[in-house]
Amino acid sequence: MTTTTMNKIKNHGRAIKRIREMRDMKQQSLGDLLGKIRNEVWDQKKISALEAKEAIEPNLLADVSKALGVTPESIENFDESVALNVFANTFNSNDTSTLNAINYGCTFNPIDKIVEILQEQNKVKDEMIRELINKLAK
Repeated sequence: MTTTTMNKIKNHGRAIKRIREMRDMKQQSLGDLLGKIRNEVWDQKKISALEAKEAIEPNLLADVSKALGVTPESIENFDESVALNVFANTFNSNDTSTLNAINYGCTFNPIDKIVEILQEQNKVKDEMIRELINKLAK
């Protein structure tokens, strides 16, 4: 049986761990979020035990996915190679430390916006001058 035809074994705990790591989240942070969602205490040790489980019950999986900001299906169907590909193609850094990582995605021309702002400022200035002239004329 080749790797392409072999059924992949789904491991919820490993998927949760990898998604958490991709989000640069500590176990304690996930525990804090999950604790708020479930209204119970979740510490680092409990998260570690959760990440060691192969299968997680649906209700808990739904809450964990909510804490991680993903769908339960994304945990159930997690494929690291696909996730890394998506993550690499959508990564957006807000600093200049990573070459080509900045994706501003402007949907407008910034120069047009600057011209629009300057025109608006000129209108306001003209109105203020007219008001001042009217006051002085009285």
